[in-house]
Amino acid sequence: EFRRVLFRSAIESVQAQVYPDWELCIADDCSTTAEVRDFLRQVAANESRIKLVFRAANGHISACSNTALTLCTGQFTALMDQDDLLHPKALLKVAQCINAHPDAGMIYSNEDKLGPEGLRESPSKKAPWHPSLLLEVNHFSHLGVFKTELMQAVGGFRIGLEGAQDHDLALRCSEQIRPDQIHLIPDVLYHWRMHPESTSESSNSKPYAVIARNKCIQEHVDRVHHRFYNS
Repeated sequence: EFRRVLFRSAIESVQAQVYPDWELCIADDCSTTAEVRDFLRQVAANESRIKLVFRAANGHISACSNTALTLCTGQFTALMDQDDLLHPKALLKVAQCINAHPDAGMIYSNEDKLGPEGLRESPSKKAPWHPSLLLEVNHFSHLGVFKTELMQAVGGFRIGLEGAQDHDLALRCSEQIRPDQIHLIPDVLYHWRMHPESTSESSNSKPYAVIARNKCIQEHVDRVHHRFYNS
């Protein structure tokens, strides 16, 4: 019930967007409870902008996210966890950024954390884009927006890097475009919910994520060095 309440709040934060031209693509990763599937069918039936698919087998977050990506028809795709919240003007700000920078390939914003009592804290103050920003942690993170065809061109999320799949995606996408095609929106547009199972509270909640993060960073460095010495 707790998770369903958080999921409903996340969906409602999308429905509350000032910018109306969105689609919410949800892939159910073979939920084991009928209540979850019934809940998803209900919210999709009541909102024409929600697109829903049920996977036949559990594949973990990368495979599930790739399934959701197949539903996307928009020019840009924003990533959102099922228990977090968007600022009401998040998508409007993104649309304005795209209008100002028509050749944008990646867009990111500041974020903060949302405590159990609903209090917001720890707002980020991210720097304008530089390739070195992703060499330690995923500064791109939330709200992260990618040109959809760019995500598809690099193959989407990689299986085996669960826990750092977003970081890996940002690294691989950033290799394919110019630095001036990556733009920061300096507003807090994403509220990352803190709870014991979330990495927003502690990376120890998902130790496999640390291993995956180190792997994707090392592979990125190897790719960049290879291209440099073979160019």
